[in-house]
Amino acid sequence: MSTPTTPAPVPPGTPPAPDPSTSRPRRTLGIIALVTAILGFLFAVIPGAMLVGWILLPIAFVLAIVAMFQPPSRILGIWALVVSVLGGVIGAIVFVVLVAGAVDEAFSEDEVTVETAAEAEDAEEETEAEAAAQDESQNESEGESEGAAGQVGTRDNPAPLGSVITGEEWEVVIDAVQLDATDAVMAANQFNDPPADGEAYLIVTVTTTYLGQDSSYDSMVDVDYVTADGTVITSSDNFAVAPEPEFGMTELFTGASSTGNIVLAAPLGDTGLLRVTPGLFADDVFVALN
Repeated sequence: MSTPTTPAPVPPGTPPAPDPSTSRPRRTLGIIALVTAILGFLFAVIPGAMLVGWILLPIAFVLAIVAMFQPPSRILGIWALVVSVLGGVIGAIVFVVLVAGAVDEAFSEDEVTVETAAEAEDAEEETEAEAAAQDESQNESEGESEGAAGQVGTRDNPAPLGSVITGEEWEVVIDAVQLDATDAVMAANQFNDPPADGEAYLIVTVTTTYLGQDSSYDSMVDVDYVTADGTVITSSDNFAVAPEPEFGMTELFTGASSTGNIVLAAPLGDTGLLRVTPGLFADDVFVALN
């Protein structure tokens, strides 16, 4: 049998041998801080995950500060601090840009188109054969006429009665305007106030069609009177109930339509216009009285 060897005695004063498990400095905290900062940076610039980024970045910032005071993790802590601060700055910029875009989209005016009754009749009468037979010069002239037609609805070139005014959520048609309708308005309700001196009531008949989602009230469409000198008169400027059916009291779902009357006061003999706003943020369209 072999005799086990006895280790040589350690001379007095010799330091103990280092433990291999503790000889390498630990950088765990620095690694955690840096990984958290990188993840927070990435999530902070992703629109659908920004909340996660805003949670991770402060955590990474605190861990980085602590790691900087631990010599093994100092370098990683510095990098984690830089990444977390940079992620916060860039994430804030991305957030501001997204909010600004959302606000601009929410409050931007809807694009409004105007189609006169004559244009609608021409579109119905045009056949595919006639469209195919048009040559290049005709197409160019049509493009020019369409461009000119696109200017219909301004104060200088108001749309005629019966024009179809289409916004993002509402389609509006001014069916008729009854001038000097004071007697009809006073007969509609005994409590109606008479118009002011030098003014007369007029009745505007409006048909609205809701194009948006779910439902809405036709009161979202505004119809005002603009005098020749540019003064705006709204229906709320007088205390008169319109003859039935009254406009602005009907809830409509998608595709539904309603027709109602609006009472406006106008100076006698004034050659003003109607201003139609087909929705809360839609552009104004001006319509002639006849």
